[in-house]
Amino acid sequence: MAKAAAPCWIPTEDLRISLNSLPGLPLTKTDVEQRLRAIWEEPYTSYPNEELKEGCLELYHSERSQGTEMRAVIGMLQEHLEREDERIRREQEERYRELKEQERVRLEQRFRSGADCGWTPIDGTVALYCRRNGRVFRIVQGKDKRWTLYRIRTTDDKGELLGLYQGRGEANKALKTIAYAEDL
Repeated sequence: MAKAAAPCWIPTEDLRISLNSLPGLPLTKTDVEQRLRAIWEEPYTSYPNEELKEGCLELYHSERSQGTEMRAVIGMLQEHLEREDERIRREQEERYRELKEQERVRLEQRFRSGADCGWTPIDGTVALYCRRNGRVFRIVQGKDKRWTLYRIRTTDDKGELLGLYQGRGEANKALKTIAYAEDL
């Protein structure tokens, strides 16, 4: 029961009283606190989520005041925690997506403003564009997984083929030289 109650924010004294109703030696508050700590420090477990403490305690007190037995309260709190963890995960994913989109827009604006910038997709295309030393380049991954690098004037320009590379890292190495070479 202690293991099931560990993430649920059940008051230690209430948990001690409930555990002492089970067969076995009577437990002290310290016994229960140390057992909970040992559970929290086991591999693949963690301390209870501080953000969820208030909601758990509210539900706990509500259920206990209605006379719900401790095992049922623990089960209800576990379900509550699962729902809340899922909600928090979805919110974090949404924030991450929003941040990634803001970063993409910022990079695209930087590229369009004429500033030097790293590889960025423009207008949702599969090609990536960058500007180095005031020169514009496009790189596209082919079906053979190789990258084709072009020097272009505008994003609509077919461009001048500069090379075919096994990986984007190789293309970046070449670009360090190409971008600063004299125009012919």
